[in-house]
Amino acid sequence: MKKILLFVLVAMLGAGCKNYLEEDTTGLLYGPNVLATQDGLESALTGAYRGLANQWGYGFIHPSANAATIGSDDVTTHPASNKADWREFDQFNVSTTNQRSGAVYNGCYKAIQGANNVINNYQKTTGTKATIDIIAGEAYFIRAFSYYWLTRFYGNIPLVTVGEYSADLLTIKKSTPAEVYALIVDDLKKAETMLPNTRRDPGRPNVGSAKAFLADVYLTMAGWPLKQADKYDLAAAKAKEVIDNRATYGFALMPTFAEVFANDPAVAILPESVFQINGFTGSSGTANATYGSTTMPGEEGGWDDMFAELNFFRDFPAGPRKDATFRTEFGLGATKIPWQQSLTKHPYYQKWYIKGNLVTSSVSLPSVMMRYAHVLTIYAEAKARGTGGPDQAAYDALNQVRLRGLPAGAKPLTPADGLTAAQFADAVVQERAWEFACERTRWFDLIRLERVEAANAAKSPEDLQPIKAITKANYWFPLPYSDTSINPNLNQ
Repeated sequence: MKKILLFVLVAMLGAGCKNYLEEDTTGLLYGPNVLATQDGLESALTGAYRGLANQWGYGFIHPSANAATIGSDDVTTHPASNKADWREFDQFNVSTTNQRSGAVYNGCYKAIQGANNVINNYQKTTGTKATIDIIAGEAYFIRAFSYYWLTRFYGNIPLVTVGEYSADLLTIKKSTPAEVYALIVDDLKKAETMLPNTRRDPGRPNVGSAKAFLADVYLTMAGWPLKQADKYDLAAAKAKEVIDNRATYGFALMPTFAEVFANDPAVAILPESVFQINGFTGSSGTANATYGSTTMPGEEGGWDDMFAELNFFRDFPAGPRKDATFRTEFGLGATKIPWQQSLTKHPYYQKWYIKGNLVTSSVSLPSVMMRYAHVLTIYAEAKARGTGGPDQAAYDALNQVRLRGLPAGAKPLTPADGLTAAQFADAVVQERAWEFACERTRWFDLIRLERVEAANAAKSPEDLQPIKAITKANYWFPLPYSDTSINPNLNQ
């Protein structure tokens, strides 16, 4: 923890668009009174964003978070090669020194430290109140976002709300998920009231982003480990607020699924993006490495880091979504080979190819952390599991996502199909599996619904298998050795 909390928020780079990244904030965080100025507060916020976005270092603009979610049934990795860290997740044998796990953990805590500096000082800052409130709203959002990822990955974690290092942090104890979620909900509620309807640039949240994540948090709280079923109604209500005000927040489904993953580096943001972490190739360490090489096969000069599990691919419903999700023939020239004849004998994910099939790990594309389609499925599932079961709006929400992915003329689901509330909710969960394949979503659905064991039991024998029986202890990863080695309380 000392290593994390001694992180200096120099904040020379951020997560926003080009002019934001190039803003000269050097030195703004030095001196005892710097956070009393609006510029200093903005620099602290930039440092928080920086924790979420460092290529190959920490955060979410490289595939560490993807690696950490491949215990699900949609993604696997190479059975040999240099993919040991990846295989640990898919085989449920995650070590305390796993670099992928550490990258997410350290990045989130770096973001939390920067957010804490803003949250603990913004009320004493001089400047334009409206702007200061927005800065604070973004800080509350970032802190909630970071703790949401941390507690879903690690369960019981250190709950740090100070921005400055003290010796007390070397003996901090772990907090329970219930305690962490209480802070997450409170932070997102504050962000709702402080953020603007229009985001300041593509790499920042707005009111709709805060509401959407709050809906997702409520949906998760209703499942394992908290099992607070009353949260289903709250999730549905909050998601409905986003749906009803989508035009105000600038959210919309793209007309076709293929357009969602056109992956054109010249396009800063799509209407479907609810919140994204921007990549930028113009400055050191800020390019996004989640696209391109990491998800391409060796036949195309790729690294074979992640590709589709076989049964998941075979069961995937045919249609434009499947066509845009997977790549089944390989070769950058005129000669192509089918996936069955490739070195790994697996289909790959087209979603992460860069426009033009560029073989690179440095690109100015964002890591989209939530899409508007996600909000629609939150509403549909939460309404089905909550009071009264699914209404027509729930069917409409599900059908918007479902029909976009199926062949033209596909029949929408209607109440006349006779699905029970539980059957409808399960249909939404399955739809989420298809819609968000390889987007770091399926793992969390399996966790909250306690279906990890069943999903892995249904794997193809040709895919990586768990090395031992899966238990609830495998739902969370061990805290990194870098922290547990200096604080024995974190081993308890």
